[in-house]
Amino acid sequence: MKKIILDCDPGHDDALAMMLAIASQDIELLAVTTSVGNQTPQKTLKNAMRLLTLMKQQNIPVAGGNQKPLLNELIIADNVHGESGLDGAVLPEPDFKAQDMTAIELIAKTLQESKELITLVVTGPMTNAALFLAVYPELKTKIEQIVFMGGAMGLGNWAPSVEFNIFVDPHAAKMVLGSGIPIVMVPLNVTHKAQILKSEIAKIHEIGNPVADVFAGLLDFFERYHEDPKWGFKGAPLHDPCTIAWLIDPTIFQEKFLNVEVEVDGALTQGETVVDYYDLSYRQKNCKVLLDIDRDAFIKMLMDALKTFHSQ
Repeated sequence: MKKIILDCDPGHDDALAMMLAIASQDIELLAVTTSVGNQTPQKTLKNAMRLLTLMKQQNIPVAGGNQKPLLNELIIADNVHGESGLDGAVLPEPDFKAQDMTAIELIAKTLQESKELITLVVTGPMTNAALFLAVYPELKTKIEQIVFMGGAMGLGNWAPSVEFNIFVDPHAAKMVLGSGIPIVMVPLNVTHKAQILKSEIAKIHEIGNPVADVFAGLLDFFERYHEDPKWGFKGAPLHDPCTIAWLIDPTIFQEKFLNVEVEVDGALTQGETVVDYYDLSYRQKNCKVLLDIDRDAFIKMLMDALKTFHSQ
């Protein structure tokens, strides 16, 4: 089993990433840490705990992270995820407490206690990951790889060429990409292809277990935002669960090892990930970049995962 720590900012698509990790027999979710991004730090922490309560995973330790990005002021995506961060369904209140420590302390503790290397999966801004690497550099060798959803090649969903997670904390992303740890980037170019259609959400409504019912409601809400014609989508792009899907079955993706840098100073491009697809800069390649996805296989993986909660 692939042992992971999930650093997230739930968020509808973060919720799907967490669900997929819990349902998979190939993943062991050791800890959940939360960041700011899709909503405020108090709400993202509570949402992670609500999701774990829903899926009866209260034994997984949870800790909240930094209250704001490293240098920039906090920006949230409440226009996408709603007032709660998980609008569209009624989730249970948490029936357990968060750890009495910060996110980076929980990451450190989890790494220290593991005899095996651990993958850090980041589905929100990379503030916690960057702070962890700065405070605990001696534990860097305990991380097998960092898999993150963020960035793009020539696309943007928050600024013309800038993806939201990197936009929120570009300085953190730059630190992580320069860390020397093996990095896997899941950009918008892939996640925009990982769309779920209305007809497929309708099938989730038919699964008939409490977890699937909640996720069907969440997806109904999430899909409505993406009906805006400016996006040109047929459904809703499921960004964050692509990270877990790659860990479970990398064969449904295409990938290439490339140099990726983060622009932190550009007046129009702060947070842009500059992906050197043709090796024009001759800079050292530092990132495995996912380029394409088998959408049908991805959606089947999510459907099968939701069906596993019948046994609870």
